Amino acid sequence: MRPLLPLLLLLAQPFWEAKSPEKWTDREIGLLRSNSPWAVTIGPTPAVLVYLATARPIEDAEYELRLRAKNAPRELDPDYLTYLSQNREKHFVLAIPYASLSGLGKAEETRKLEQESAMLIGRKTYKIVGYFPPTPSDPVLRLVFPREVRPSDKRVVFRLYLPGVDFPDREVEFVVKDLIYHGTLEM
Repeated sequence: MRPLLPLLLLLAQPFWEAKSPEKWTDREIGLLRSNSPWAVTIGPTPAVLVYLATARPIEDAEYELRLRAKNAPRELDPDYLTYLSQNREKHFVLAIPYASLSGLGKAEETRKLEQESAMLIGRKTYKIVGYFPPTPSDPVLRLVFPREVRPSDKRVVFRLYLPGVDFPDREVEFVVKDLIYHGTLEM
């Protein structure tokens, strides 16, 4: 029975813990990017995908997708990449892909995004630090938050105002203990 114990533990681990990213299947990458501890779809209809863009497993999955792409892969906004390289230790990014960019760019909608989008940890509320709006070449809204979440926190909730989306007021919750990747909290 003892020789089987390591095998049983290996089988009990999620694929992202048990295998290196280059061994993930395309299906597993899709699952990680859409329905995992770091990515959830929230309602009401139209459902909206929300993911922690700076979490290592998400970045690993996106890197693998770019490597495997037959066509030229979509490049991220260079300003966003520069910002990340300079601020990764202080901030993390919550991302929301947009199917349509219509309805964006209205001043009132932008103001609501800036004023109403917040992160809640316990009884503390943190406003967004900034954001990168979706563009035709990179149709993802990226909200920047301070790195205030600790492994001892139970959950982190994001209250969002999403311009250009029907029912723009949305809320998404992530369970902090589930955001551990190779022993480290990843956001």
